[in-house]
Amino acid sequence: MKAMLVATLVVCVGCTVGEVTNEKHAMAQLVAKSGSNVSGTAMFTSSGATVSMKLTVTGASAGMHGVHLHAVGDCSAADATSAMGHWDPSMMMHGLPTAAVHHLGDCGNFEVGADGTGTLTFSNAWSLGTQEPNDIVGKALIVHANMDDGTTPPPPAGPGNSGARQACGVIVLL
Repeated sequence: MKAMLVATLVVCVGCTVGEVTNEKHAMAQLVAKSGSNVSGTAMFTSSGATVSMKLTVTGASAGMHGVHLHAVGDCSAADATSAMGHWDPSMMMHGLPTAAVHHLGDCGNFEVGADGTGTLTFSNAWSLGTQEPNDIVGKALIVHANMDDGTTPPPPAGPGNSGARQACGVIVLL
């Protein structure tokens, strides 16, 4: 009987009851900053070595807006400066995510329509809740007033070009 039980367990080692996934999820609830009416949600899903983000905003001005991950998960300041500068664990130069050189926190631009709504879908070599250098949990997501030109260094290295921080949210693991 004992031998039969062991044999059954050995045979079923490869059996699966349901698909096991290592997918993780996180989100950031964006709140208005700098006197704006911008709010929204960013949802993050990991898949292997990539994390996908879907950002949805309302209350923004029509046109292009820059998006960045910032180093500190603190949105307490009225202008979101408590989130500090761009998140840059690899010490790279600022740029658009399509450029060979850019911060890991550079998410590019997205367009907001006349109705004040916009969506950005973006993927990067981030991780969720791993405590590795590319882990974005605990970082702040910032939506800026203007388009990121991808070349003007953000403060403190330069004046930046994305304008005011109009919405801020801290990324939390779900």
